[in-house]
Amino acid sequence: MGFDFILMLTENDRTIPDARARLEEALEGGVRHIGFKDVGLPLAELRGLADAIRAAGGRSYLEVVSLDEESEMASARAAVDLDVDVLLGGTRAGAVTAITRHHPLRYYPFPGRITGHPSVLEGPAEEIAASAKSLAALEHVHGLDLLAYRFDGDVPALMASVCAAVAKPVIVAGSIDSAERVEAVARAGAQGFTVGTAALAGVFPSETEGFAGQVRAILAITAKARAQSTAPRRIALVAHDTRKAHLRAWVLRHEAQLKGHRLICTGGTGRVIAETAPGLLVHRLQRGGRGGDQQLAALIATGELDAVVFFADPTVPHSGDVDLQALTRLTVLHDTPLALGPSGADLLVAGLLDASGGA
Repeated sequence: MGFDFILMLTENDRTIPDARARLEEALEGGVRHIGFKDVGLPLAELRGLADAIRAAGGRSYLEVVSLDEESEMASARAAVDLDVDVLLGGTRAGAVTAITRHHPLRYYPFPGRITGHPSVLEGPAEEIAASAKSLAALEHVHGLDLLAYRFDGDVPALMASVCAAVAKPVIVAGSIDSAERVEAVARAGAQGFTVGTAALAGVFPSETEGFAGQVRAILAITAKARAQSTAPRRIALVAHDTRKAHLRAWVLRHEAQLKGHRLICTGGTGRVIAETAPGLLVHRLQRGGRGGDQQLAALIATGELDAVVFFADPTVPHSGDVDLQALTRLTVLHDTPLALGPSGADLLVAGLLDASGGA
């Protein structure tokens, strides 16, 4: 998701009663990542909310705030039943992953000790970072949900410590209510953050009134903070054989900006890039004809790519044309930036990488 914000239709750690009506205002404001809590509305209404987010082309999030084991397991089962894209929160990762591991949702538990309602993050920063590292090592944990601004201590240092300790994405949650806090989250290396109560209370300066105006204001703040983000981007690089030389030249031209980011490539393209720029972090998939394009498609579908660069040659027929069409369809469906040539790829670099620090 790059660096982005998740709008939570929640107040004081509960889904708001009029969440369905507020969703329409949120969509008018332009937000795509939308979530709700596991408490506040009955399951049937949460299902309608999740379905409406999906129908609007958004990405849905359910955050667990229940503290007892029985309620947390019920929430995990609800996340599977509701078909949400991401399950946030919770403290019993081993038990939750036994429920979620066969479902395509992505799971981001809370690191550290969580107490109370609204939730508070307790313990020394070193203990929280160690907890984060232990959780991130679990196979079916895909990232972390860090309640940083519910921590009574040096929050920027905590965020930086947790982000540095793990290779998986970190989302920061809890009491983010100013541009200064959003910028601090970006500088720490998190992939995104949640806002709920603050947006409903109208605390962000906005050019227009109402909830949609708050959403637009937070999106504008997020766009500015993105330039300060130190989180590594995940970019797919692919080229038809007749365009590999073009991609090689493009990579050499942008080598400095690509350094520190994660480049995911089909086999042949990955070999070319690794030989061209040995200092870049290249993860090679199968060759396109042996399933590499399908592997890329799966990464797009699960939200694990920030952009796709595919140097395509439209002048000659290719056996993989159907795969390219499928990739194009998925980038549209999952709102993933796609560039099919050098000019478009230049714009992606300008938008995604310029002024970002990488890993």
